[in-house]
Amino acid sequence: MPAFTQITILAPGLLGASVARAVRASGVAPRIVLWTRRPESRLELREQPWCDAVADTPNAAVRGADLVVIAAPVDQIVPLARRIAPELAPGTLVTDVGSVKGEISRLGHAALAPHAHFVGAHPMAGSEKTGWKHGSATLFERRTCFVTPLPETPPAATAAAVAFWHALGAEVVTVPPDEHDEIVAHISHLPQVIASSLCGFLAKKNPAWRNHAGGGLRDTTRIAGSDPQIWRAILEQNRDEVLRALSGFEDELHGLRTALANRDYVEIAARLERGQAYRDQFRPLP
Repeated sequence: MPAFTQITILAPGLLGASVARAVRASGVAPRIVLWTRRPESRLELREQPWCDAVADTPNAAVRGADLVVIAAPVDQIVPLARRIAPELAPGTLVTDVGSVKGEISRLGHAALAPHAHFVGAHPMAGSEKTGWKHGSATLFERRTCFVTPLPETPPAATAAAVAFWHALGAEVVTVPPDEHDEIVAHISHLPQVIASSLCGFLAKKNPAWRNHAGGGLRDTTRIAGSDPQIWRAILEQNRDEVLRALSGFEDELHGLRTALANRDYVEIAARLERGQAYRDQFRPLP
């Protein structure tokens, strides 16, 4: 288990609060310090048993930390890294939880090197719920966490980031940042776009129809309840990969439409069976 003296978490929402709770439960560090932008949230967080101190500024929060976790939305991660850089002690490890990694990993590294180390991370453990009150100490258990070092990242910093996420219960996968962005464009960002677009399409129909929705529509569109502003920033940062994923999906949908128009029900069955086989091979969630 990695040994840290102080872990600072900046801008804790669902994921950041879950990191704090998991750190406290696992004993990864004896001291947990938080910072969040809203004064009222800082007051509430000071009452939580899984945090030892709440700072009024990010610079104050990172003083004394040997690990910093930036849990802000993706468009705020690099600005926060730049802001705290002067306060970091030599050798401090900085990681994040953002769902886009290419630009964040490169700019984060540039903001901190050479005296501190940015190693990007993305735990695949979110939900449509937001806010620190929904955090859980077990959120990362048996969930994939991508760690995305650059070629110039010191191996010891990468190893420390991997060990940290392992200690919180995650199953760590180490990939280059750009490969990560291609993967999540298909398995995370594309499903979000589809779910939101389906709800947007249905919103143009008779509003009463939603009252008759069964489990199929509810399951398919659950993530459409996610924060639109958070997802706007994600799609902006991973635009090129999401466009490629959308293009591939449009080809798949066009093939199904063509088979249906041509009454090619053998082809339709084959496509449905291929989808069923893929879905059946998902590993069970914890």
